[in-house]
Amino acid sequence: MTQRPNPLNAYLGHLGVATIDWIGVRPRRREPLEPVSRVEAVAEMGLRGDHRMGKTPGSGRQVTLISREFVTQIEQHLGKTGLDPAVLRRNIVVSGINLNALRRQQFWLGEALFEATQLCHPCARMEAELGPGGVIAMMGYGGLCTKVLQTGPIAIGDTLRLAAT
Repeated sequence: MTQRPNPLNAYLGHLGVATIDWIGVRPRRREPLEPVSRVEAVAEMGLRGDHRMGKTPGSGRQVTLISREFVTQIEQHLGKTGLDPAVLRRNIVVSGINLNALRRQQFWLGEALFEATQLCHPCARMEAELGPGGVIAMMGYGGLCTKVLQTGPIAIGDTLRLAAT
């Protein structure tokens, strides 16, 4: 399948540097995410220890990312502060970039290669987790769905960097 060129590519030289702030895995479906300081990302599967790893190999939704900046926007919309990243149901929180610019891009987190496949839209569970207005507060700030292209370890403090094009 031939992929269309992404017009955003011309501007990615100004993306900035992102750092991993938080990592979480969910051992079983519908259970809370458990924070970890490091994890292995496994090609075509997801994060070791996360329930999604065995669900749909090759899926474009193996690992979800959200930015600290998006979390801040969600807090502002809800009139809250100090949201625990685990309630947002995303695996990785990064800071320092506009995460939406990575859509359809390949990038490294630590020593693992990822590809951003689509925007990660909020689900109805956000109303239960965040209270009334949770889904609306996350619209446009839900982060990215990704898949793992190359196995490698990732840890809090590692940087996110674009793969060579």
